[in-house]
Amino acid sequence: MKLIVQIPCYNEAETLPQTVADIPRKIDGIDIVEILIVDDGSSDGTAEIAARIGVDHIIRNKANAGLARTFQSGINACIARGADIIVNTDGDNQYQGASIPDLIRPILEGRADVVIGDRRPHENPEFSLVKRSLQKLGSSVVKVLAGIEADDAVSGFRAYTRDAALGINVMTTFSYTTETLIHAGRKGLAVVSVPVGTNAQTRESRLFKSMGGFIKKQLVTMLRAFTMYQPLTAFSTIGFVMLLIGSVPILRFLYFFIIGESSGRVQSLILGSMFFVTGYLTLIIALLSDTIATNRQLLEATLDRVKRMELASRNGEPTKAEDRHDDAAAQKAAQ
Repeated sequence: MKLIVQIPCYNEAETLPQTVADIPRKIDGIDIVEILIVDDGSSDGTAEIAARIGVDHIIRNKANAGLARTFQSGINACIARGADIIVNTDGDNQYQGASIPDLIRPILEGRADVVIGDRRPHENPEFSLVKRSLQKLGSSVVKVLAGIEADDAVSGFRAYTRDAALGINVMTTFSYTTETLIHAGRKGLAVVSVPVGTNAQTRESRLFKSMGGFIKKQLVTMLRAFTMYQPLTAFSTIGFVMLLIGSVPILRFLYFFIIGESSGRVQSLILGSMFFVTGYLTLIIALLSDTIATNRQLLEATLDRVKRMELASRNGEPTKAEDRHDDAAAQKAAQ
């Protein structure tokens, strides 16, 4: 059983050594533990530091591609290197490496495909009241969209089985956390949460400049995922609401028409007709989107099979010398 701990990094030269040092190299039930970093165009020598402290695999982005693409690149690289379990953690040493055995235990016991490291935001003293409230709201939305229990839906400390990782296809360029959970839930994967330890904050998040910007991007990600995985529900709801709104002024016009007082009330008929036409077109969009979603599922199944065929045809794993160069295949798959 091979475990690879992947660490997306962007200018983490100061915190990476401690992050790597905290990762246990011997875990019950695991034969091999390796560490892989994806250097997302760092300018502070992160990759050189990683090589010096004994990181097993180093992937480099030529330019800053963003967290989501870097995460996907790391997942592809871990799969290519024969990982049976993949753990994703942050390079800023936010999560305690000592929690990795707890994180992967549900997978080793056959109870989970994806495990989320729960930071218990409602108890974490470093989380402000606003952040705790937003975490709770975001987790509730993910629960509705994905149909899974996740009290810390935006936690980046996660473990994936090989099969679950093969099905990951991140579309957003912002963050992978909520999108991958919704994807996992819609595919019927077993997702569980386990409490994990965290360290004191070493720096401010680079993922967003303000809480408002973070909320906006997360809402866009969730909305996009909802329309992607449940387009019929999303658009048909809007369509029926439009039809309902349109029926009010139309019924008003018909009432006055029946009693012979329709003169001067044609505006109601026009307004209602506009809403009715819009609602009708939205229902058509709902049907077309559902057809597109079905085709997308078929394409995902095809992509999954292609990935498995490529892995089956590989002869041996890449050497560490090869790892020191840009992993072009992983970058292409991520983008």
